[in-house]
Amino acid sequence: MDRRTALRALAGAAAVPLLTPDLHALGRSVHAAALHRAKQVLDPHQDATVTAISDLIIPATDTPGAKAAKVCDFVDVLLTDWYEPKERDALLAGIADVDARAHTAFGKDFVDGTPAQQTALLTLLDEESVSWHDMPKASRGAEPFYHKMKWLTLYGYYTSEIGAEQEDHFEIIPGAYRACIPVHGPAAPTPGGM
Repeated sequence: MDRRTALRALAGAAAVPLLTPDLHALGRSVHAAALHRAKQVLDPHQDATVTAISDLIIPATDTPGAKAAKVCDFVDVLLTDWYEPKERDALLAGIADVDARAHTAFGKDFVDGTPAQQTALLTLLDEESVSWHDMPKASRGAEPFYHKMKWLTLYGYYTSEIGAEQEDHFEIIPGAYRACIPVHGPAAPTPGGM
């Protein structure tokens, strides 16, 4: 199983109960809002970091990845319009922490690391996120940045036009409209076509 298939399976298993029709509609409206405005929370460096992280979570394969789906624009709209200041500050602190860890691990900002260095750091953050998730809820503490970033990436990607149509092959009105077909199946044609 390749990475994209695994992520889709995880997104399906974990996100199906979470992506109610209302939450899916919210995601689509956030993408629509992102088309018509500039970044309001993420500065250029934070934007580049979010773009790099999300594109490593969902890279381009035979379909476009998170970068093409503009997940970073989606995140900026959520941070601007939907997040409480405390939640926004926590996510921005998480982005800064990724850079601090990158400096410790390979001596430069996350976006300046090689793909192997970036992947190694995200693998470590993912392992920490899994450990956090496996703890009893009473002793977990604050949600790790990477856990939230991964969810935002999946949510942003699969509610984008690219994710919905090219990856999931979502159709708003699938198939064809056929009126007056009996529930038990199509009726035999009648004389005269009626």
